[in-house]
Amino acid sequence: MKSQDIRKQFLQFFESKGHLIVPSAPIVLKDDPTLMFNNSGMAQFKEYFLGNAEPKSKRIADTQKCLRVSGKHNDLEDVGFDTYHHTMFEMLGNWSFGDYFKKEAIHWAWELLTEVYKIPKENLYVSVFEGNPDENVPFDQEAWDIWKSLIDEDRIILGNKKDNFWEMGDQGPCGPCSEIHVDLRSPEEKAKVSGKSLVNNDHPQVVEIWNNVFMEFNRKADGSLEKLPAQHVDTGMGFERLCMALQGKTSNYDTDVFTPLIEKVELITRLKYTSNEVKNISEEQNKTNIAIRVIVDHVRAVAFAIADGQLPSNTGAGYVIRRILRRAIRYGYSFLNTSEPFIYELVDVLANQMGEFFPEIKKQQQLVANVIREEEASFLRTLEQGLELLEEVITTTTTTTKSNEVSGTRAFELYDTFGFPKDLTALILKEKGMSFNENEFNTSMQEQKARSRAASEVSTEDWSVLVPGNVETFVGYDKTENEVKITRIRKVDSKKDGILYQIVLDATPFYPEGGGQVGDKGTLISANETIEIIDTKKENNLILHFTKQLPENLNAAFVAKVNTDLRTSTSKNHSATHLMHLALRTILGTHVEQKGSLVNPNYLRFDFSHFSKVSDNEIKQVEDFVNQQIEEQLQLVEHRNIPIQKALEQGAMALFGEKYGDSVRMIEFGESKELCGGIHVKNTADIWHFKIISEGAVAAGIRRIEAITGDAVKDFYNNQENTLADLKETLKNPQDILKSVVSLQDDNAKLKKQIEQLLREKAKNLKSELALELQEVNGIKFLAKQVDLNPEGAKDLAYELGNLGDNLFLVLATADENKPMLTCYISKELVASKNLNAGQVVRELGKYIQGGGGGQPFFATAGGKNVEGIKEALEKAVDFVK
Repeated sequence: MKSQDIRKQFLQFFESKGHLIVPSAPIVLKDDPTLMFNNSGMAQFKEYFLGNAEPKSKRIADTQKCLRVSGKHNDLEDVGFDTYHHTMFEMLGNWSFGDYFKKEAIHWAWELLTEVYKIPKENLYVSVFEGNPDENVPFDQEAWDIWKSLIDEDRIILGNKKDNFWEMGDQGPCGPCSEIHVDLRSPEEKAKVSGKSLVNNDHPQVVEIWNNVFMEFNRKADGSLEKLPAQHVDTGMGFERLCMALQGKTSNYDTDVFTPLIEKVELITRLKYTSNEVKNISEEQNKTNIAIRVIVDHVRAVAFAIADGQLPSNTGAGYVIRRILRRAIRYGYSFLNTSEPFIYELVDVLANQMGEFFPEIKKQQQLVANVIREEEASFLRTLEQGLELLEEVITTTTTTTKSNEVSGTRAFELYDTFGFPKDLTALILKEKGMSFNENEFNTSMQEQKARSRAASEVSTEDWSVLVPGNVETFVGYDKTENEVKITRIRKVDSKKDGILYQIVLDATPFYPEGGGQVGDKGTLISANETIEIIDTKKENNLILHFTKQLPENLNAAFVAKVNTDLRTSTSKNHSATHLMHLALRTILGTHVEQKGSLVNPNYLRFDFSHFSKVSDNEIKQVEDFVNQQIEEQLQLVEHRNIPIQKALEQGAMALFGEKYGDSVRMIEFGESKELCGGIHVKNTADIWHFKIISEGAVAAGIRRIEAITGDAVKDFYNNQENTLADLKETLKNPQDILKSVVSLQDDNAKLKKQIEQLLREKAKNLKSELALELQEVNGIKFLAKQVDLNPEGAKDLAYELGNLGDNLFLVLATADENKPMLTCYISKELVASKNLNAGQVVRELGKYIQGGGGGQPFFATAGGKNVEGIKEALEKAVDFVK
């Protein structure tokens, strides 16, 4: 059975059981401060389990794109070494929100697996929770009894809290679970060892495929459990593992989920992958297999993340994506002999394979391939840099410590700063008969992880509910001030921000951060006090107002008052992004799509897909287009609850990577129509004026524009006017400023030429003087001296002296404008016969001037900060020829 059919059968089965089939949420979570990525099937339904929102159906089924890069089951550094763990995977799931419970969930799971998918019953084992007296949670007798009616009792396993009690996190909904495991071993292996003894023991062919979680408790901050008001079912079945079981394979990578990608890698690299059926493979073949598994796994994670709007970067979720991709690149580089980008070529295979069910990968195919190709090229260059730096570390180690062991701290610096892989460092060192201190490396790694954990550590108390029920609403589209009551509060303590309080209001006018727009700030005012609201965010369908203190009387009547100055400026920038989006699509082409935005009171930032730099003329056209829309005084047309299909039919722009409901909010300004939940001006005239202040690249095929509106534009032009006035005064108030500046430039160019000529003549004169100072050291003409020239003059002088013979070793130092520079020239004959290298010389001597550099074997330069170090650097130069 093909994987596409397996997926369809699952969804059809639960549709026949009254479930609403919903699409996968984006893999990247943009409006959940507790998670970067969708790491489980239930993540998009958290607000329903918490009781903060009502689902559109009490029964739902889906397949969810998930990404896990750390945790008890999925460590990024381990993916590829086994046959059944992944970074990105699909989680098939069925959900009951206060509807059916254990009986139906277990019976349907058994029916689907044994009657629809026809998995032999003798290959299945199930587990139930054994209970936990310490938490007053009893043995799950109900689940045991249900299973006993379906399966032989000796195939039911008791599981402990670690394996059979599922929790959303340190706090929140949780409950006992019942897992289903499949034994895929051969009959001969089954006869030797019972599958029951291998369950939950990391056997690659005895694996969990389905987990039925029965959510009936809430974990409080103090660790205690309380009963939830309703019982829920949350199930998750690993799609890749299910395909392995149904296709008669013993490895996920041998199923048609991965084989098309593997075949493409084989075609590109001309190396073969061996299936899990082949035994006793060589160590070299095993390394090839691991590398191919890493690449075909990681390209899925990276491609879907980019398609959902997350570009690789150096921070946050973008850093995780970059790290995953770089791991794939280095495995190709180290074990598949690939020194050119190739992973991007797999995107075409992935799009054809999964585009039917996940249309975003097909729609964004070209962009995804472009971004991956550029990231590959960039990191391959970094790897080359790392190789040079490693050579420097090796040279330093052998010459200074006379040891064959490189410092583990230095090896970690290469890994941490340049992403240079630990295993590649070990491989290169081994070839030279060296190693690095593994304990020091691991200590540095643990210290970094500890710092990272400490920086993001947050402890959250339980909610103190003052007004029960889902009474919270948002009134901020119509009001910036409203009478409110506090419905719940909680205390949050983080290393980053210290102690803060989160306050939820019944009818808040405060807009929570989302859709690129920052959250509102303002005040909460009662008869006796004023509390400052420093930020507003949304979490699990609750709007959280952040404060540094709580009101004395939580039950008092309050007025929630938004800072209208900040909101007005923000709304101008937000509306301008819509107008600019239309302008870019009109002027550059309809391939332009929004890929990210930031809207705050000071400026707007807009990322969009485009294949080349936006020219000055195109920027001017965009500005003129937007300002024309502003001058036309277009009225805001707002559709608060329009069916999404109707909005799309009317031409509204929907963004990939965003999660939309059945009803949406559509914002219109003339021809501009977008789905958007943010705050906008009532009329484009309110924006006043629009000005682009920068344009540049973010990634391959992604450009970024920053722009300003309103008062910020006034300030911009005032600054320009003041600068012009200062310039005019500096130039003694000429009648024609431009003509005066051009004249200065011409004079400056003439003077530069004269200076260059004088320096060349000075260098020629110095040549005669320095030729007399050459010393002979071991048959080599040697000179190390500081000269009164600029770096360019020193270079000319070095080449002039190089014409004197074929055995010259020269180090010249300059301190032009108090900036030390070392210039090294070595005759090419010496480079060949004595194995000397000017690049290594300046890198070593550069340490004395607190700098570094490089170049060719016969000519190299190094710049630094410490002029005082020149003397010692020149003194040490002779050591290279002794």
